[in-house]
Amino acid sequence: MTELLVYAPGLRAGDKQMHLGHQMDMLSARYKVDAAHEMVYFEIEDPEKITLRQVNDLFENIGLQPRFVGQIPDELKRGDITDRLTK
Repeated sequence: MTELLVYAPGLRAGDKQMHLGHQMDMLSARYKVDAAHEMVYFEIEDPEKITLRQVNDLFENIGLQPRFVGQIPDELKRGDITDRLTK
């Protein structure tokens, strides 16, 4: 199982939590919302079915800018995001 923590400023405003629930139909993951701290905790059983881009889009679709907390699991960093260039 892969875990991901997202800080979503503005989550407790208006009906953002309801919209988040509707958007979660797109992902195959369990989630818990801590509205007081505007955090969303994801538990992902099969990380091969979810990408970091999908999680990001989920929040952007409801007008929120997600900020990923801690280290992003390698399983979610597949080809659809930009990698840092090294010399």
